Amino acid sequence: MVNKEGERNEIKASIYSFPKTFLSVQTPTPPLFSLSTISSNTLSALHHRPFFAGKHASPAIIRRQSFTTPIVTVHISTKRFKNGKIWQRRRKLVNYSVIEQYVKMGKLGLGLAVGCAVASCAIAAVMVGRRVRSRRRWWRVVRAIDEFEEAASTPVGRLKQVVDAMAVEMHAGLASEGGSKLKMLLTFVDNLPDGSESGIYYALHVGGTNFRILRIQLGGQRSILGHDVERKPIPQHLMTRTSEEFFDFVALSLKEFVERKGDNLQLSQVRGKDLGFTFSFPVKQTSVSSGTLIKWTKGFAIEDMVEKDVVECLQKALSRRGLDMNVAALVNDSVGTLAVGHFYDKDTVAAVVIGTGTNACYLERADAVIKCQGLLTTSGGMVINMEWGNFWSSHLPRTSYDIDLDAESQNPNEQGFEKMISGMYLGDIVRRVICKMLLLSDTFGPISSKLATRFVLSTPLMAAMHEDDSLDLREVAKILEETLDIHDVPLKVRKLVVKVCDVVTRRAARLAAAGIVGILKKIGRDGTGGITSGRTKGVKSGKMRRTVVAVEGGLYTSYTIFREYLSEAVAEILGDEIAPYVILKVMEDGSGIGAALLAASNSARSVDTVQVL
Repeated sequence: MVNKEGERNEIKASIYSFPKTFLSVQTPTPPLFSLSTISSNTLSALHHRPFFAGKHASPAIIRRQSFTTPIVTVHISTKRFKNGKIWQRRRKLVNYSVIEQYVKMGKLGLGLAVGCAVASCAIAAVMVGRRVRSRRRWWRVVRAIDEFEEAASTPVGRLKQVVDAMAVEMHAGLASEGGSKLKMLLTFVDNLPDGSESGIYYALHVGGTNFRILRIQLGGQRSILGHDVERKPIPQHLMTRTSEEFFDFVALSLKEFVERKGDNLQLSQVRGKDLGFTFSFPVKQTSVSSGTLIKWTKGFAIEDMVEKDVVECLQKALSRRGLDMNVAALVNDSVGTLAVGHFYDKDTVAAVVIGTGTNACYLERADAVIKCQGLLTTSGGMVINMEWGNFWSSHLPRTSYDIDLDAESQNPNEQGFEKMISGMYLGDIVRRVICKMLLLSDTFGPISSKLATRFVLSTPLMAAMHEDDSLDLREVAKILEETLDIHDVPLKVRKLVVKVCDVVTRRAARLAAAGIVGILKKIGRDGTGGITSGRTKGVKSGKMRRTVVAVEGGLYTSYTIFREYLSEAVAEILGDEIAPYVILKVMEDGSGIGAALLAASNSARSVDTVQVL
């Protein structure tokens, strides 16, 4: 019997009755049978030998006194063919029944023997049928995972295509509004902290159901002398009330924090203190310290605040609460991360956040922002908020699982890059592949309601399975059982699940690396124009410029394998000559400390240093 996997299964049932009769029932395709009888003369030499089925020895020994005992055996062999040749052979010899009592050979003995042989072949046929079906299903699963791995592959050639596509989209986004999937938003931040700042500064971070208040004391020489932080939940009812009620609550919380953490300072002594404000909602920024809300997300629905200046709303609330503080900077997470990086290292030119979501920003020349002609800055540059989660290119290795995830999302055909590399989505991609595995194998029964639930498998749980180094992958089994309601998972299936986690993580990390190199290519720090393109101007020796990229986000900082894959891919794309000059540095709390640092770096100026002519 030959199945699709290139296997041939043979079943032979043999009846031995010494010294008179030998019957053989053989079925190449169960349950069709053929019967042949061999003379006992051909078996006379077996009286003192091991019992044989075909040419293969059995450990059973035929005793002298049991010549008339019919012994029924079934011989099952499996041959696997590859390129027309046998490359694997398995045999199994099973004694299904031995007739214990002696009977006189005759019609009764012969009939009983034949019946036993036929029954044995039927049993063997069922067993082999089940084995063939199980093996066929298993190979379907393996083939599906191999196809997924191939579709999600990121060879360096493809990564370089993504690099080029990212640089092209950046150019297009700077040339005109709506000219690219990348928004390339002006932040009006042209003066990044350089470590010389000193004094006490505050920061607010509003980005979800909780908000944070920070206080830092800077001592110059790139030092932070003190750092206090407090987290506070936002009452549910305030998320849908009025802007005045919401910001009054925020201002009151800040006032209480200042009184509690202000080292016995009176409110009058806090007068004039500068505040950095991280507002993690879609905002159209109009200056370094102003911006209008485009829309609410994350469960907020304060209707009277849409299209209002969020800084103005906060400033009025601070005045009502008796806090004479100045909002010096309105920033987002990635810009705050860049500020922290630049505070500690002046060679920091870009920042990337890779956590639940993802974004990037970088320092661009002012004259390269074509869509805002006449843009003047005192520094000659400006931080650009890329909103790179919306990047898309035909070179991205998209699979059927990505297509399904996008179609079922709240924002189909948007944030395509983010859906392939951020922590919000990686676990769900793995869940979808596991669903397909179970459908193909039909081993664990119907798909459970848990497994069918979107985002039930979080990326931290996926990372725990991926990094399970136990021999029996017990953590994988535990997560599959407790989170996805899949029980008694064989070790070979657990290994496949780990492989799926690896494929998804490796693709995400390498695509993020390509995005980073795309930014470096745009600002001439990737060496593609020859190694001189990255050399320090005015240095005769042609020393390469050191380039630092600040990276923040739990996916990068907490997921070791992801971080290693990303670093390897950056080096692979840049090559051995350029890679040593590009450093990825982990930064922390850009949304908090970064906002306070930007308040410090923008506090001494009484007028805007960014003008649009």
